[in-house]
Amino acid sequence: MLAFVIRRVFQSVIVLLVVGLVAFSLFRFVGDPVENMLGQERTQADIDRLRAQLGLDQPFPVQYWRFLQNAADGNFGMSYRQGRPVTDLLIERAPATLELAFVSGLFALAGGIVLGIYTAIRKRGWLANFIMTASLIGVSLPTFLIGILLIWIFAVELGWLPSFGRGETVRIGWWTTGFLTESGLKALILPSITLGLYQMTLIMRLVRSEMLEVLRQDYIRFARARGLSERAVNFGHALKNTLVPVITVTGLQLGSIIAFAIITETVFQWPGVGLLFINAVQFVDIPVMAAYLMLISVMFVGINLIVDLLYVAIDPRLRADRAAAAK
Repeated sequence: MLAFVIRRVFQSVIVLLVVGLVAFSLFRFVGDPVENMLGQERTQADIDRLRAQLGLDQPFPVQYWRFLQNAADGNFGMSYRQGRPVTDLLIERAPATLELAFVSGLFALAGGIVLGIYTAIRKRGWLANFIMTASLIGVSLPTFLIGILLIWIFAVELGWLPSFGRGETVRIGWWTTGFLTESGLKALILPSITLGLYQMTLIMRLVRSEMLEVLRQDYIRFARARGLSERAVNFGHALKNTLVPVITVTGLQLGSIIAFAIITETVFQWPGVGLLFINAVQFVDIPVMAAYLMLISVMFVGINLIVDLLYVAIDPRLRADRAAAAK
């Protein structure tokens, strides 16, 4: 097990280095930040001086190595647009994105598992068929269109919920939260549903498919033949084995919530890290863009590592296979 963890950590580090290299290389072609930072009255001397201050006059390998050294220390440089440390900007915006991702992930996970189990157990019922038909909406419609539809119905027509912003927040140390205010909780509803609906439908359909497969196995028939109740068969035997293959896909889907938050935050003008990245792209703010992509990469790699470890811990067959391979 220790060797497996060390190997996965080493692979994760390699992935992060490659992602950082690709991202840093692509940003060289999105535009010149100096053009946006200096006014129309700039001279060549002003351009050369600013390039030297930003380190843009150095060769690419030197810039990339310096970026990695600073990133390892938690220093992503200064924002070209705002003139503030990028780390401060990320810390300032991270609570909004993390709270949105947490609520969306909880909605997707709880709703997907519950509905997947119900539609598998009651597969011939009219409500299960209706849920499966309605789930096509979450899979087919783009995220931004779902957000616009929810804004139109619940904010414009009904006037029940706000259409943009985070609402009133409360500061607890460096963390700002909307969980403790009524307007903050209301502001979370629409973007959370928008962001989590796609993941919820995928998890639901996956859980349903896996549970139907498990319910056809021989040991389920034997459990019923022993006189066990349907509740014991469904939740004591079938559900536990259903969740083993679901963990990997679920982990990846929950990780993608952070990445998909860019679209949702743009639609709802949610003051999170995703909206910060969109603004950085418009102004060619390379330090902010690089820091955002590295942050997303760390989250994805971390979630994948946790999912792999959980997969081995839950499924005894994998532990036996790894033990046999080690011998």
